[in-house]
Amino acid sequence: MQQIAREFNFSETSFVFPARAGQTRRVRIFTPAREVPFAGHPNVGTAFVLAATGELGGIDASSTIVFEEEAGLVSIAMRACNGKVTSCELAAPQSLSLGKTIPVEMAASALSLNAGDISSKTHLPQVASVGLPFVMVELKDRATLERAKINTSGFDAIQAQDIMPDIYLYTYGSDAFDIHARMFGPFSGVPEDPATGSANCALAGLLAHYDGKASGTFTWRIAQGVEMGRPSTLVARAEKNHGAVEKTWVGGSSVLISQGKIFID
Repeated sequence: MQQIAREFNFSETSFVFPARAGQTRRVRIFTPAREVPFAGHPNVGTAFVLAATGELGGIDASSTIVFEEEAGLVSIAMRACNGKVTSCELAAPQSLSLGKTIPVEMAASALSLNAGDISSKTHLPQVASVGLPFVMVELKDRATLERAKINTSGFDAIQAQDIMPDIYLYTYGSDAFDIHARMFGPFSGVPEDPATGSANCALAGLLAHYDGKASGTFTWRIAQGVEMGRPSTLVARAEKNHGAVEKTWVGGSSVLISQGKIFID
């Protein structure tokens, strides 16, 4: 599976198996460099492909399936019109967890930016996860987001802190999107990802956590992949009760662009 994922060289490649625990399917996900316990877009895409190819039988206007994964159970709500899936939204398999923070200067170095380009008004660069961890970094504006690029020595410094340096960088939008984002994961074999559902899901939890409201549902419309010429639209949301983020979701639509067979000698 790792060899196949490396050959395709997509951000992630998912492999579908019969369920072991009574759910819809078991799914394993690989980047070109490693297996991951959970990811967003492979789940949305896999649900879409299984539905589009008839593997799930008839699809109602609102159907839910569940994938078994290393990080836990991933529930996916599918919306359909005339029997065809129009969008999918997954619920993260784990509740929000917040990890280490890193110095602003260290994050800036990894992104080939200056310390002043990073906003720490809401949070310092910090690890957040809902099943797969990312270093979350807020930038001051879109021009800074566009200028960011990988500095390998800076990523090495973060990894030396025992942190996997998959960096999700974002800034607030003033257009049709609430958030504009990018994700660099060179040590996972992903120089840049056009859409990172797991990171955007974690962002929803992170922002809800730091929001002053004790309870509520928070929703963000997010643009990613614009700077690399592969624009994607995601919708992420979080539910918070009595000061605790309890659930997070991310979703969007998919398009089937190709299909084929693999022959292995």
